[in-house]
Amino acid sequence: MNTQRFAGKVMVVTGAAQGIGRGVALRAAAEGAKVLLVDRADFVSEVAAEATGGEAAGFMADLETYEGAFSAMAFAMKIFGRIDILINGVGGAIRMRPYAEFEPAQIDAEIRRSLMPTLYACHAVLPHMLAQGHGTIVNVSSNATRGIRRVPYSAAKGGVNAMTQSLAMEYGEHNIRVVAAAPGGTAAPPRRVPRNAAGDSEREKAWMDEAVTQVTESTFFKRYGTLDEQVAPILFLASDEAGYITGAVLPVAGGDNG
Repeated sequence: MNTQRFAGKVMVVTGAAQGIGRGVALRAAAEGAKVLLVDRADFVSEVAAEATGGEAAGFMADLETYEGAFSAMAFAMKIFGRIDILINGVGGAIRMRPYAEFEPAQIDAEIRRSLMPTLYACHAVLPHMLAQGHGTIVNVSSNATRGIRRVPYSAAKGGVNAMTQSLAMEYGEHNIRVVAAAPGGTAAPPRRVPRNAAGDSEREKAWMDEAVTQVTESTFFKRYGTLDEQVAPILFLASDEAGYITGAVLPVAGGDNG
């Protein structure tokens, strides 16, 4: 493997303060990229300071708003001068419960968390990629387009898959690739910012257990993936090694393709 695949490349990684996004950003920097780590968590700059290899900077923005996405891309252009690669990593189910048990505001919150940041960031980055005549967008989707206890999240990630394919068709003639990775359940360190700030009730904990069982049993390996097993395919899709791949959604879920 070329360990400097991203030398001379500028990459923006959203959702970069923890989880898969953090792993992608730090490994990309180690492979030579200039990386802007974007997150609304105030410790994103601490994570950027861990990077070795390429340059890295942190930027706080709420990507559930268009203003947040626009400001992140503008900052990347200001400090690095261009954006070669965008990794859209913001997302994640907030609650696990049967669909009939979701409240309307909770449905809205799931869509806002797991679809809108990707829509907004793609829209904000495209003018820069069009002006420079090239670019690569990797959307982090999910195999949870088929699963239990998270229907609004599933719908959001189905939207990510659809926009990936449509954007790829629309902008291929402009030398812009758009692809997605669809992770399955992933073992990660405890989150510094919880997925559900309100905390889970006992019923929600039971529903979560049911979802975890379904996710585990649906894989051929009967286990969760590791962070490294998710980071590597995302960075492959982002690299020039995948230069003739666009419009594709790559399942990375131990055989459970969603």
